[in-house]
Amino acid sequence: MKRLGFSTIVLPVVLLAFAIPSMAKTRVEMKDAQGKAVGTVMVWQQGPGVGLQLNLHGLTPGEHAIHFHTNAKCEGPDFKSAGAHFNPENKKHGLENPEGHHAGDMQNFTAGSDGTAKTTVTNKDITLGSDNHSVFSNGGTAIVIHAVSTETTSGAPPRIACGVITKPE
Repeated sequence: MKRLGFSTIVLPVVLLAFAIPSMAKTRVEMKDAQGKAVGTVMVWQQGPGVGLQLNLHGLTPGEHAIHFHTNAKCEGPDFKSAGAHFNPENKKHGLENPEGHHAGDMQNFTAGSDGTAKTTVTNKDITLGSDNHSVFSNGGTAIVIHAVSTETTSGAPPRIACGVITKPE
């Protein structure tokens, strides 16, 4: 029986770990309009899209919208510096839009009566890669949380929290 050496087993495992970017997670610090921390969003490659783990506090109770926005800027108090929804294919807003939705559109989430939200959201239209659907394209993007559902509100609801996503160095 032939014995395998330590380097024969360990080296391929280490190389594989560096070759799989889906294992990496990007931590996004979320801040409110006054610059106060309201939690984090962890983003990781998940299949053809990304997963997001929301760990938020200090929100108003109830339904909130969450989107990827075009610019890697979060200047308060209105976060308009984040730009429009991330939309590399120039589609329409809303996940249920029959003409297709923005890549940055995601399912709404609900903050509890204590203002916390601990949930997972997925987005199959965004990547952590180097393509035009990457959160790192254009020098980065932002995650923006809106006060109420954008699916049922005419006009843009207030942007209440924002976090910048840039490529780790």
